[in-house]
Amino acid sequence: MTAKTLSSEYINQHPYFTARRVSYMLEDGKKVDPYFVVDLPPCVLAMAITNEGDVLLVRQYRYPVNESLIELPGGFIDEGEDKEKAIGRELLEETGYHFESFHYLGAAAANPGVLNNFTHFFIALQGKKIKEQELDPNEQIEILLKSLDEVKDLLLNFQIKQSLHALCLFYGFDYIDKKKLLV
Repeated sequence: MTAKTLSSEYINQHPYFTARRVSYMLEDGKKVDPYFVVDLPPCVLAMAITNEGDVLLVRQYRYPVNESLIELPGGFIDEGEDKEKAIGRELLEETGYHFESFHYLGAAAANPGVLNNFTHFFIALQGKKIKEQELDPNEQIEILLKSLDEVKDLLLNFQIKQSLHALCLFYGFDYIDKKKLLV
């Protein structure tokens, strides 16, 4: 099914949060008005594994849920930037680690009822710390190194609460199992 946009009006414009009020018509003639869409840039995440076989996780405070969450490194793709370059940049900025190889795992939409972006998942291999973190002014990121078994335990015991991060880990573990990687 497709829809025809009848109107689209910005109600907020910010580089990381743009909201629009739209009206549209479905193929069967049904009009939907109003509808609200949040425009976000596409994102990248990686299950990043170091040369020592540890998974690189981060812990950071998330104001909307008032909790410090264990997550995967990642972030927004800059306009015109390739998604693989974006995940390499994000890993280096947030953790100081450089990775030799990236394998694309797929993409998912966090909440397609409201958000218009996709998050692209990677597994990054052969990571080595080469510098200190270069965080944005609003970031405070603690680096956590965990074994694959420890990460699997965190995941299966609902300690990874960010849904897209959990999904990336499930795809990452599946990739490891299918490729019979010895990490």
